[in-house]
Amino acid sequence: MSQPLVASRVHVRAPGKLNLFFEVGGVQDDGYHDVASAYQAVSLYEDVWATHSDDFTIAVSGTVDVSGVPADDRNLALRAARLVAKKAGYPGGVHLDIVKHVPVAGGMGGGSADAAAALVACDALWGTELGSAELHRLAARLGADVPFALLGGTAIGTGRGDQLSPALAKGRFDWVIVPSDEGLSTPAVYAHLDELRSHHDIRPVGSTPDVDPGVLHALRAGDPVRLAEALRNDLQTAALSMRPDLRELLERGDARPSALAGIVSGSGPTIAFLAADPESALDLQVTLSAEGYEALHVHGPVAGARILTS
Repeated sequence: MSQPLVASRVHVRAPGKLNLFFEVGGVQDDGYHDVASAYQAVSLYEDVWATHSDDFTIAVSGTVDVSGVPADDRNLALRAARLVAKKAGYPGGVHLDIVKHVPVAGGMGGGSADAAAALVACDALWGTELGSAELHRLAARLGADVPFALLGGTAIGTGRGDQLSPALAKGRFDWVIVPSDEGLSTPAVYAHLDELRSHHDIRPVGSTPDVDPGVLHALRAGDPVRLAEALRNDLQTAALSMRPDLRELLERGDARPSALAGIVSGSGPTIAFLAADPESALDLQVTLSAEGYEALHVHGPVAGARILTS
């Protein structure tokens, strides 16, 4: 049953994410991996505007290189819009204007944030009132990171990463991220990790991935120093093997006194450095920028996909 047109245009903003901890289990029969992740949403956002249309169309722009972003049904945001329409029985379409600020194929979940924003925007635009639980179920069908982009904040993800439990995080954590001009394919990084594990002694720690309690303690205490000691990403080995230049960046950043620790974000190639406070983050940002890197100061945790009013 169709719903009345309740808005002419809806603007939704959704955050990118960092994986503070990412343990990857062995490859399953279906080719996927069970994981255990500590996600944090950070203040680098994707903006999506939804307007009424007879068809499903999309336009993509941004402050990052969007040349590789598909503008057809391969795009997660467009697929999200179709899912909402199908679930609600809505007969019309939507035009999505996406303005991207999260690095494309950078391991920060930009495409997932677009999809989460599209779910919320279409639900509001069409007045379908699916509810947060149903939107979460649709999000899980689109990809492992989409449910977290809806939720935001800090959370623990298990299974494929989409089984979420909110995690208490006190205060603010400051990061300096360094994106790369050349992205990395997430499936390719996972495949390379499997290849490395088959030839080297870097097997999964246990049969079932689990987040280190030290990460949870550091988050609850709001202690960036303790968190720096617990940062871990199993995909980092594969990402650095595929992109050796990232190792030099990690080492250069880690050598700076204003950086507590550095880590590859998700499947990479974006590098994230944790700082003790905003002042230290600014100092690191200036230092890396002076060395020729694009460096951005962000903080977390921040809210998930939200409707913005004019």
